[in-house]
Amino acid sequence: MAKLSYSYYQNIDVNAVAVDLLGKYLFTSIDGAVTGGIIVETEAYKGVEDKASHAYAGRFTNRTQTMYEEGGLAYVYLCYGIHHLFNVVTGPKGIPHAVLIRGLEPVEGLEHMLSRRGMSILKSNITAGPGALAKAMGIDKNLNSADLQGDLIWVEDRGLGFKNEQIVACPRVGVAYAEDHALLPWRYFVKGNRFVSKPNKYI
Repeated sequence: MAKLSYSYYQNIDVNAVAVDLLGKYLFTSIDGAVTGGIIVETEAYKGVEDKASHAYAGRFTNRTQTMYEEGGLAYVYLCYGIHHLFNVVTGPKGIPHAVLIRGLEPVEGLEHMLSRRGMSILKSNITAGPGALAKAMGIDKNLNSADLQGDLIWVEDRGLGFKNEQIVACPRVGVAYAEDHALLPWRYFVKGNRFVSKPNKYI
């Protein structure tokens, strides 16, 4: 039940981290409300060489500068002016790798998640998809650059893992602009988990 170590996030292989994060537990503590769940869907973004990455070709802006910091920070940005999306920054300083957290199976603080999502009963879409996940967990731009070793947002290893045959690798969602890189199988999810966003029917 320990927070992931500083060294865990320094791994240069962002795809390996994206796969390994499946089964880890993501938590937030916002205004005294603790919420958490099992990560069941991720996407890898491989820095300057990845056409789908915000940091492609070395792009460095006010938004992307967090990606260039040492792994172990939260990278949170606003998508389409509507949804906040939460990423884990990985790799050494200057290597802008990140893993987008796309799906979460709720395990703690469900009443807070329901309230934030304006829902009265638990449905699979409460945390399926990165925008829904962030809203349910209370994640917004205030958590951008937050230390994942801190007390606001963190990831724990509780001994849960998945075998290769339990994990689907397929193309990422919503990155058609990335041309040939849109076809890279860098989205990973747990087969059969109802908190995985759509499309989720890959075999």
